[in-house]
Amino acid sequence: MTENALIEAARVSKAWPFQEAQKLLKRYPQGKTAVDGTPLPVLFETGYGPSGLPHIGTFQEVLRTTLVRRAYEALTGGAPTRLVAFSDDMDGLRKVPDNLPNGDLLRANLGKPLSRIPDPFGTHESFAHHNNAMLRDFLDRFGFDYEFVSASDRYNSGGFDAAMSNVLARYEGIMGVMLPTLREERRKTYSPVLPVSPTSGVVLQVPVEVLDAATGMIRFTDEDGTVIEQTAFGGQAKLQWKVDWAMRWYALGVDYEMCGKDLTDSVTQSGKIVQILGGKRPEGLIYELFLDENGEKISKSKGNGLTIDQWLTYGTEDSLGFYLFREPKSAKQLHVGVISKPVDEYWQFRGNLAGQALDKQLGNPVWHLLRTNGDEPGAGDTVPVTFALLLNLVGVLGADATAEQVWSYLGNYVADANPEAHPALADMVRAALATNRDFIAPTLKRRAPSANEAEALKALDTQLAAAGADVTAEDLQNAVYEIGKNEAYGFENLRDWFKALYETLLGSPQGPRMGSFIALYGVPETRKLIAEALSAA
Repeated sequence: MTENALIEAARVSKAWPFQEAQKLLKRYPQGKTAVDGTPLPVLFETGYGPSGLPHIGTFQEVLRTTLVRRAYEALTGGAPTRLVAFSDDMDGLRKVPDNLPNGDLLRANLGKPLSRIPDPFGTHESFAHHNNAMLRDFLDRFGFDYEFVSASDRYNSGGFDAAMSNVLARYEGIMGVMLPTLREERRKTYSPVLPVSPTSGVVLQVPVEVLDAATGMIRFTDEDGTVIEQTAFGGQAKLQWKVDWAMRWYALGVDYEMCGKDLTDSVTQSGKIVQILGGKRPEGLIYELFLDENGEKISKSKGNGLTIDQWLTYGTEDSLGFYLFREPKSAKQLHVGVISKPVDEYWQFRGNLAGQALDKQLGNPVWHLLRTNGDEPGAGDTVPVTFALLLNLVGVLGADATAEQVWSYLGNYVADANPEAHPALADMVRAALATNRDFIAPTLKRRAPSANEAEALKALDTQLAAAGADVTAEDLQNAVYEIGKNEAYGFENLRDWFKALYETLLGSPQGPRMGSFIALYGVPETRKLIAEALSAA
């Protein structure tokens, strides 16, 4: 594949990362440059509010934004880019999340900037530093190429002073954007600038009078009624959310940032404000929100979303990326029950990739996911056993199944069956054992077969008894089919026969291709399952 061929295919691709990257190509037809013509990197940004522990809904923006970033690089033949992961850690803590320790410590510091509140976990300089570290650990684990930027660092160091001065100088214009969007009562106290109280350290929601935009001098009334005059510079104030977002776009020169559907109005107002400041609203995608298993919005404060560790316990890193890639404009549930399916879907798409034409490759999620780390697919990349099959295997082995047992059974089906030879499969085995232990084994219950089902099981046992050592999974599947189609056993359709096999042998209403399962589990062991089922009839 030549670079020109890739560029041509990328420019007509309907894959959503390329569709998003096209917006940036229109924004900078000749590439992004400084006033003197010096090339500049296109700046991508993601935002994080560290008021609660990071969850998958928090960092999915980094993955999806990286996908657009890599698509833009492919589209332009390698134009320079940067990705900033920005933490809003200067925000005041509004409420105490339900899922955190030392709630009294946090309640005693309500209203203060997150970076000036003690860490309830007792491991970091502040609450924000702890949560920022968790986010960075995840991003580093996935190998993302990003620059971490802290709002507190920028405010405290004076890095935002020039932009803050610009906000103060255009104070009335910004108020003109914001006041019509507020309720009458809120208008009385609203200010784009939130001063930090010199006595309590709380971020105040009070009216502010601008005295001097150049020096940042403002006047406001403190909590105790004292009239204060102090500069807004150097971390002694921060900006209200929508104004802060616009200021950040202006100060950093952000070209692309996506956000959730709940911030649609914020995008509109912040877009108007950044124009008042003399900047330009970034390009971006507004995506649908993730929902929990009850269809409710995931919230950091409620803690009702999946944690990073939960997905990586019951699934794989590849499956997480695959799930986050798909259909960003459609709402999707995010709970333990959705993890298993993307594990197999990822490998199905990966196995197809190498043999696809270029245009099909660019529509394949795995092509984009591999490029996030600079990887290329190899010919026939796949795994020898599906995750669904592994789950059925460990379900039969029980809650106390071990990796050694699983690999012993895999020897019936896989050449050179050991974790070192099959690292991707080893990761799936680990996830399957955890899923079985915590969710499958406690719910499995084999039922006794009916009279006609018992006769069919006896026929299957007879077939297995006659099977040679070289019998294949396909041969076994055909034998199962023939029994199910035999009118003598009274099944209205094959689905009823397979359902009977799953419920009487595996203890589950769903299951794998039985030929593959028998080949994996072993003919003698499957005959033992049949014998146990018949003894219960």
